Amino acid sequence: DLYIYHTRKNSWAKLDIPNPPPRRCAHQAAVVPTAGGQLWIFGGEFASPNGEQFYHYKDLWVLHLATKTWEQIKAPGGPSGRSGHRMVACKRQLIIFGGFHESARDFIYYNDVYTFNLDSFTWSKLAPAGMGPAPRSGCQMTPTPEGNIIIYGGYSKQRIKKDVDKGTLHTDMFLLKAEGAGKEEDRWTWSRLSPSGVKPTPRSGFSVAAAPNNRCLLFGGVHDEEEEESLEGDFFNDIYFYDIGKNRWFPAQLKGPRSEKRKRRRGRQAEAEAAGEEELQLPPPQGPLEIVKEVVTDDGTVMTIKQVIPGAAEDQDRSGSEEEEEEEEEEEGGAQGQPVEPCPRSSAMVAVKHGVLYVYGGMFEVGDRQVTLSDLHCIDLHRMDEWKVLLEMDPKTQEWLEESESDEEEEDDVEGAEGGEEEEESSEEESEDEEGQQQHPAVQPGEAQAQYVARTEQYWLGLARSHMGPEAKDKKVLKVAHAMAKTFYEDPI
Repeated sequence: DLYIYHTRKNSWAKLDIPNPPPRRCAHQAAVVPTAGGQLWIFGGEFASPNGEQFYHYKDLWVLHLATKTWEQIKAPGGPSGRSGHRMVACKRQLIIFGGFHESARDFIYYNDVYTFNLDSFTWSKLAPAGMGPAPRSGCQMTPTPEGNIIIYGGYSKQRIKKDVDKGTLHTDMFLLKAEGAGKEEDRWTWSRLSPSGVKPTPRSGFSVAAAPNNRCLLFGGVHDEEEEESLEGDFFNDIYFYDIGKNRWFPAQLKGPRSEKRKRRRGRQAEAEAAGEEELQLPPPQGPLEIVKEVVTDDGTVMTIKQVIPGAAEDQDRSGSEEEEEEEEEEEGGAQGQPVEPCPRSSAMVAVKHGVLYVYGGMFEVGDRQVTLSDLHCIDLHRMDEWKVLLEMDPKTQEWLEESESDEEEEDDVEGAEGGEEEEESSEEESEDEEGQQQHPAVQPGEAQAQYVARTEQYWLGLARSHMGPEAKDKKVLKVAHAMAKTFYEDPI
């Protein structure tokens, strides 16, 4: 599918152009202004619904935006089939780095570099001098104004023994420098970067875009943690900036809308004065859920800091009764305290247009369920005052695809979709009742505890979140939700 988002109209439009590339995911795309605009696409992977077919692409396509036509470019000497690679346009050439290839028997990660010349339509494999990055996929790849390339982070895995793989989150950073004047016979050199400032916390699945003032930004991602033979992921919705000229990382800080600043100043005046300037020396944010806090120093200066509150979010919110009442009034018309910022996620699509960052979709996991998003948010990178919701996620469009031993996928889809709608409606009705009058989901005859917990998970998550507040970490909310479900299963009220 091919969709275009009109930033001025705030609307999506689907384009049906004949002879598109075959369906795929995990490919890469880059836009150049040539001939009225071109969108170049390379590689990616395909998997059939039943899992019997899986393969990687190594084809190169261009969408001519002026004429709305697709064209496949067949040129020898290009990269092997892969996905999870990175591709950027830089000085009349496409540059591709890394990625992976997986088969039924084995997998391989790459750290090779290829360029495609947009004038001669020819591939070249580079052999840069120096020690470059280890093989990886999903890294940050950013071109600099001088025609160099920055590589940061990424993910790879290696086989320790039969059927046992170990994943690695990379946090190193490299510069691929072109030693020359933009000629084809450029000599390229790898060098390791040691940036100052506060680097992003280790993660994969983050998204990258070019930002104003010679910076690039990194948004979201996930950090998988192994706990007691289970894999849990901490998802992020934070922003980090990398200043290319100063070789420095720093976390973004939301300033908040002006009207809210005045309210917060009244509500937290006493607390801020008691804390003084020492409170500004907090460590950088280290979690997927962060709060923005206003601190007023002795001289009246308003400072904004980001802070993680581990389990004490309720105390923080009650620091001023005036402010709490005012914020509740503001939120009454909304979706029951739903945060304005995008929820934590990985693999989102990001783009910057006229200094505004747009974040679309992505995915996150709650327990054993994987949620694919279709919401759209934006934030002005010059002002950094607040996130705006352009298009909300409609829960009723979600189809829960239940895993089944049978191949009756269509039946599962229909049942999952209907169940999702009914569950959403019932949870909305229940949330409007008094707590004591809520009708919890009944245990079905012969239903095992694990089945009950999985079937009613969304309901208990909503109940746990309403008790713990929006600042509580997703992992804690999930554990509380499961505990509530198990308690009710053992002793239905």
